[in-house]
Amino acid sequence: MTSRLARRAALLVPPIGHLVEQRDRLRTTCHRLREERDRACRERDTLRAERDALVLSVAGPGREERSPGDGSAAEEEPALEYLFVLTYGRSGSTLLQNLLNSIPGVLVRGENHGVLYELYRFHHKVLHHRDRLARPQPLPPFHPWWGIDGYPEEEALAAMRRLVLDTLIRPRPDSRIVGFKEITWPDEDLAEYVAFLRRLFPGARFVFNTRDLADVARSKWWATMPDAAERLARTEKRMSEVVDGLGDAAVRVHYDDYCADPEALRPMHRWLGGEFDAERIRTVMAVRHSY
Repeated sequence: MTSRLARRAALLVPPIGHLVEQRDRLRTTCHRLREERDRACRERDTLRAERDALVLSVAGPGREERSPGDGSAAEEEPALEYLFVLTYGRSGSTLLQNLLNSIPGVLVRGENHGVLYELYRFHHKVLHHRDRLARPQPLPPFHPWWGIDGYPEEEALAAMRRLVLDTLIRPRPDSRIVGFKEITWPDEDLAEYVAFLRRLFPGARFVFNTRDLADVARSKWWATMPDAAERLARTEKRMSEVVDGLGDAAVRVHYDDYCADPEALRPMHRWLGGEFDAERIRTVMAVRHSY
């Protein structure tokens, strides 16, 4: 038995030696491939750096490199004042809109279902990510958020302002005060949204229009809502708190008051710098408004 095992072991020695030689050759090959890989990685990094430098040289300046005279600043804008009617539905705001439009030089467009809130959300979200990713140097082209750190805040606001003026408001040649009335306002971030509007339209002012809430709750779609009174009360309270913070940039008018006596609108006319014309107001109020 012992001699038989010895003969088998003797037969296995050459194959084992051959395997050891193959192992050593593979180790040498692996070492050489690692060196070639490392050299290729160094060359790759060098090429990437050269590529990034080339891309940055042709991509134009980032936020930090912009200069006021490079053509990216807002074009000269018309000298306008901005006015918005802050209210809720069925408050008599269409009548107020036309009363305002009867003042020479004032142009207040109708509702747009709060579309400017989408501009606010766009601007707010981009600013959040721009500031979150801000670095001493611009983000490189291979960064997944490349370019967002160069978001030009003031240029963006100027472009949005031109968009709204050119498409929604469309001032007339004789317009000095322009804006719109709106009944669609956000619930949670109204104060922030109004602050955004005042940045978007420098010096913007607001007319806060209210009406007896019991009458509103019985009008049109409100009458189908069991909780209309509570919802309206919350809405008016929230708007009133925001208006309180606007100081002289806001004025309050109450539908029931100016319908009973147009003189209730005299302070608003004075605030706007417009002439109070009782006859003109009576003419507007004689026309049925809204639906």
